[in-house]
Parts: sequence; C-alpha cells; structure tokens
Amino acid sequence: MAEKPSPPPAAQNRKARFEYSIEDSLEAGIMLAGTEVKALRLGKGNIAEAYAGPMGGELYLFNAYIPEYQSRSPFGHEPRRPRKLLVRKREMTKLLGAVTREGMTLVPLSIYFNARGIAKVNLGLAKGKKRHDKRESEKERDWQREKGRLMRNRGRDE
Repeated sequence: MAEKPSPPPAAQNRKARFEYSIEDSLEAGIMLAGTEVKALRLGKGNIAEAYAGPMGGELYLFNAYIPEYQSRSPFGHEPRRPRKLLVRKREMTKLLGAVTREGMTLVPLSIYFNARGIAKVNLGLAKGKKRHDKRESEKERDWQREKGRLMRNRGRDE
C-alpha cells in the first residue's frame, strides 16, 4: 500500500533542526479559535520563536504568532496567546520529565492540518547544539549540496 503524501505545513520552524538536535518527535493536537484556524489555513503564522512548556498542569505552546484573520468580525484573537496542546497524560509526564531532568526543550517543528482537517503540532524533544555542532552540521549540509552538484555535472559530461 502506498504512503499518503504528508500535508503541507501551515507554519514551519525551519531553524529548529539547525539550532537543536532533535531526539524524539511527537504529534499533538492544539486548541485554536476559529479566526486562528482561518489564518493558519491561509498560510499565515510563525513558530520560529515558539516553545512548549507546562502551565497549570497542562502543556501549552508559548510565543507562537498567528495573526488576526482579516474579516469584519469583532471576535478576533490575541496573536501571541498561550495555546493549549492536547496530548495524553502519559506522554505529557514523559515529555515534562525529560525537560526537567535532562535539560531538554520542547520545540514545535511544524503546524499542519491532518487528513480530517484538524490542526496538529509536530513537537520535537530537542537538546541545544553548541557552536561547534552547528558548524559541523553546516559543513555536512554544504558537502551534501556539493556532492549533488558533482553527480549532476558528471552525468552531463559523459
């Protein structure tokens, strides 16, 4: 059976894989207002500076920017409000344990809509990279790019 293509993300944190080494990832639901869903469906939203953490015994997404939907409705939303994440209790205790004990961070990697049209957040359990680790990953990325160019050009010469 063929795999279904993954849906395009409504918001993506492209710097997360450069800034952090992702140990584990998890899909979580997110509680959004109607205007937030509409804004995300238009591709608006930024999670580059966002992070997840505990608040009042629940897991929340902090500092995610979802702009107000441009309509004539008086019912808007606050762009940077904390948004509740929906995860199972066992998963939440495991994640929060890793954050407190091992000094890891919960970083949102992307926000997308699944096949049923429900907004989901892909969370990564991450450990911050040191400067030398970042340089190493940059060298590796550059080498992969150069290797691709060489292989492409090699096919043309023959």
